[in-house]
Amino acid sequence: MRTTIAFLGLGSMGLPMARNLARADFDVRVWNRTPGRSKDVPGARSAPTPAAACEGVAFALTMLANDPAVEGVVFGPDGILAALPRGACHIGMSTISTALCRRLSEAHAAAGHGFIAAPVFGRPEAAEGRQLWILPGGADADIARAAPIFAALGKGTFPMGTAPKATLAKLLGNFLIVATIESLGEALAVAEKAELDPAKLLELFTGTLFGSPVVQNYGQRVVDAVFEPAGFQLALGLKDVNLALRAAEEVGAPLPLGSLVRDRMLTTLAHGHARYDWSGFVSVIRDAAGLPPVRTGAAG
Repeated sequence: MRTTIAFLGLGSMGLPMARNLARADFDVRVWNRTPGRSKDVPGARSAPTPAAACEGVAFALTMLANDPAVEGVVFGPDGILAALPRGACHIGMSTISTALCRRLSEAHAAAGHGFIAAPVFGRPEAAEGRQLWILPGGADADIARAAPIFAALGKGTFPMGTAPKATLAKLLGNFLIVATIESLGEALAVAEKAELDPAKLLELFTGTLFGSPVVQNYGQRVVDAVFEPAGFQLALGLKDVNLALRAAEEVGAPLPLGSLVRDRMLTTLAHGHARYDWSGFVSVIRDAAGLPPVRTGAAG
């Protein structure tokens, strides 16, 4: 018998994830705030509300933009909290605050549901190719039951213990990504001003000491100084940096580099670049160094 899953949120990440679940022969029901995207998930059934999508399911998965979107889908009048059957499990795959994660854990436990926080590392192309890294946190039994779902979505899991710890791990991972972009932006701006070829310098770095995918991929964006189209929107990146700063404040640990990146992102948005990738805050670093924010002929 096929496992029935509700998938809520068919954005740039959610849409390929829902497709992969349908291809893996799960019985998938989908809901999206903007109607019409369900037709892009062959084999899935469309539901008019989150509650309707969750009737009789074993799992409900959410992949939504931010805390307010998750709160509306879970706690709203047509939300999943009241509709999810007892014993079913909500797998929250959005990047949210640790405070909301704790609230979700408590609310689902009171309603007789399981709750797993399972944020992911990977961009839409990784979601399409089932190449996501998944960070589940929750009860061991729930995570074990969800293993076939994770196998259909990604290439590996890193259990983090509790749901709030999984959420924090994701926020800290995103902090490390933007901290890397900040360092690349500064170093390569100095190289460009000194007429040291940034592309050759990046080749040196990625071929020796810093050969990670983050340095390779974002380093190339920094070298090219082209920030459109966005793989991950700047406003969403700012949201994640703010969440990381808030989580750090909760435990009394400063993130000064996070504060710097937040201000660079705010400046970039104030300059009218809402369509930039989240790495686009490098344009502010370039401007401070007397370089054009984007290269001649590049999108801006």
